[in-house]
Amino acid sequence: MSTPSPTHPKPGVLDLVREDLRAFAGYSSARSHKVEGTVWLNANESPWTNAADGAGALRRYPQPQPDALRARLAEVYGVRPEQLLIGRGSDEAIDLLVRALCRAEHDPVVIAPPVFGMYAVCARLQGAPIIEAPLRDYADGWIADLAAMRDLATARRAKIVFLCSPGNPTGELIPLAAIRAMAQMLVGRALVVVDEAYIEYADAPSAASLIDEYPNIAVLRTLSKLHALAGARIGCLLADPALIEVLRRCQAPYPVPEPCAALALRALSPEALAQASERAARIRAERGRMLAALQSLAGVRRVYPSAGNFLLARFDDAETAYRRLLAAGVVVRDMRASPGLGDALRITIGTPDENDAVFAALQPVEAAA
Repeated sequence: MSTPSPTHPKPGVLDLVREDLRAFAGYSSARSHKVEGTVWLNANESPWTNAADGAGALRRYPQPQPDALRARLAEVYGVRPEQLLIGRGSDEAIDLLVRALCRAEHDPVVIAPPVFGMYAVCARLQGAPIIEAPLRDYADGWIADLAAMRDLATARRAKIVFLCSPGNPTGELIPLAAIRAMAQMLVGRALVVVDEAYIEYADAPSAASLIDEYPNIAVLRTLSKLHALAGARIGCLLADPALIEVLRRCQAPYPVPEPCAALALRALSPEALAQASERAARIRAERGRMLAALQSLAGVRRVYPSAGNFLLARFDDAETAYRRLLAAGVVVRDMRASPGLGDALRITIGTPDENDAVFAALQPVEAAA
């Protein structure tokens, strides 16, 4: 199959964007147009550096989409630079998508709870109706009801369907074939957004490979997890170039701070990527060990298989388990306010020593003694 020209996107992708934003120009910042010069007097910046910034690296506004970082991220994720938008974590991309595609009180989004809460938060802030197709809790783990999501999206004319794969907090990995089938059924109707924040821990192919074939697929990626840059807030959206252009015009003028961009570029060096790959393998090994260890404990009702860097566990007494962990200095995610998870905690996979601390804190008192 030939690769479509980035200047001639497949028809239909812009039809999903709010009509009033399709030709929206956005804010034209001082760095929006690439010009050359030696005396820069176009952005009302200070002519002097701050004493805390001895090298003067931060006196100027940064590139809205740093070229070198964008090219490197595109290479790592297997897309073209024009198919990638850098933002503040993947959270900003979620917000941009909902604002750009959904008219308040008119265009719904479809989610599958229990799932990452930012999809619903961004929808509520935009006034977009939220349609829920709850995950199914089967004997072999949580499963997204993709047929229900598709049918609801079609019947209610939803603009966005959010798929989290691996799912947070459930750990479910959605097969690529199922994502393709969903996108095929919703061509021209809805954008299928695949959140792959944890995909490196699954050692599975990315849905980004489907974007050229299905322009109604968008993929969220982040450097916050495996790449250990949560504090730098670097994430990106992979999507059809026409959609990327629209979202860039809706984005804040300077979303990527210069120090964060430079740090992210160093974190994507071949050496750093090799280390990240090795750490992903270690996490997978520890995940298997912790799954078996937790399942052996009295009071642990169930531990779900996971393709992410975490495990979701149900307890006979989740309150006591949570307090015992805190007493040992171990902080886990209390999931009891989430639908269907009134007895559950989510435990991130840490170092072997950190994981041993979890196991020790949850041991029955008589065993620990």
